[in-house]
Amino acid sequence: MSIKRIGAEKSGAGGQNLPFARAVEAGGFLFVSGQVAMENGEIVSGGIVEQTHRTVANLVSILEEAGYGLEDVVRCGVWLDDPRDFWSFNAVYKSYFGDNPPARACVQSHMMVDCKVEIDCVAYKAP
Repeated sequence: MSIKRIGAEKSGAGGQNLPFARAVEAGGFLFVSGQVAMENGEIVSGGIVEQTHRTVANLVSILEEAGYGLEDVVRCGVWLDDPRDFWSFNAVYKSYFGDNPPARACVQSHMMVDCKVEIDCVAYKAP
């Protein structure tokens, strides 16, 4: 089984060399690292709704770069800074995954950057 790393080059804010790949593909699975509402090296302004849209857009960008789509996502992990954002987050999340959502875990956590949400995912396509 081959392993392909996607985006292991300098991809952090200010061109920092981060110690992880944006995604890793192995055996038909694509493991996408946690994404936040970052655009051009900065967290987008706004509340949970705006930040969730940007975060999912960042996930979609990586999925598409690797030849996958949201329909291939089998699991998501979600971290929310504020549990009061749960229902607003869910409304935006559902607009992307609809009636065929992946498995998911969602927890409250302090964030490493000043954002409201982080999402990672695992996608699958038969090799």
